[in-house]
Amino acid sequence: MSATDNEIEIIQLKKELAKLRLEANLRKSLSVQLTMQKKIADEAKAEAQNKTEQLEAISGQLSKYLSPQIHEQIFSGQQSAEVKSNRKKLTVFFSDIVGFTDISDELESEELTNLLNFYLNEMSLIALKYGGTIDKYIGDAIMIFFGDPKSLGIEEDAKRCIEMALEMLDKMRELEGYWGKNFSLKNALQIRIGINTGFCTVGNFGSDNRLDYTAVGGAVNLASRLEHLALPGTAVVSEETFMLVNQFFKFKLPEETEVKGFLRKVKYYALDEKGSSKLSILSMKGKGFDLTINQQLFSKRDLEELKSSIENIDIEE
Repeated sequence: MSATDNEIEIIQLKKELAKLRLEANLRKSLSVQLTMQKKIADEAKAEAQNKTEQLEAISGQLSKYLSPQIHEQIFSGQQSAEVKSNRKKLTVFFSDIVGFTDISDELESEELTNLLNFYLNEMSLIALKYGGTIDKYIGDAIMIFFGDPKSLGIEEDAKRCIEMALEMLDKMRELEGYWGKNFSLKNALQIRIGINTGFCTVGNFGSDNRLDYTAVGGAVNLASRLEHLALPGTAVVSEETFMLVNQFFKFKLPEETEVKGFLRKVKYYALDEKGSSKLSILSMKGKGFDLTINQQLFSKRDLEELKSSIENIDIEE
């Protein structure tokens, strides 16, 4: 091999070496870039996870200030945070503790706070069980409504409200021995309940900076008035509610009275708990029929009429 050939070969080798060095540097640079990008991606992922956890924590905190139905509507995007309301027929519930002012004078503030929180928690669990929208707590009073943001139908909304009231009254009897033992009360707590069905304006009320989701109107006011007409440990309903649910529950004879804010006398019915047990309700559904019977109210004559009606149905072969 001549000197010229050696020189050419050396030049080619140098070129190859330079090429290999360039490729190595590119690989090294690419590796560094990939490492940096992975670090950035990991940091972004961690930040996103942290933000998600923060949002979940905030959502969990807000859920304690909002009724679950309203909380779900807001975070699903179905409910906007703006001043807006609608007219709907609701069944509105009010309850309070009988003689709460005197109880407040008897107890220290810490004991009163614990008692009130325990009571409200027990009642709220029952309300949520039946799908009631807890509007607000006003001291010892509770306002709940059925029919918004979701409704199962006016009759079913009213029926669920009555069932909720019955369970609340049962719960208060179950707790009769609890108050004296745990809060040094001389007498067991008793509640009174008022229920009314009617058209209300429901939605967001307030300013651009502070909103309250609630229901207002004459129907709400009447439910509140009825609560004050109820005897300790009882529930009363308006005539409108009675017309919707009297086939499911038993009521005492109607009473009439003048109510502040209403021009005419108001007729109301006290719920007869003994004749309104949920166990007495028999429901049957099928293709072509939907039957509900209150066995407490169902008589032999009703049975004969039902049999006769069924026998006279013309059924195609």
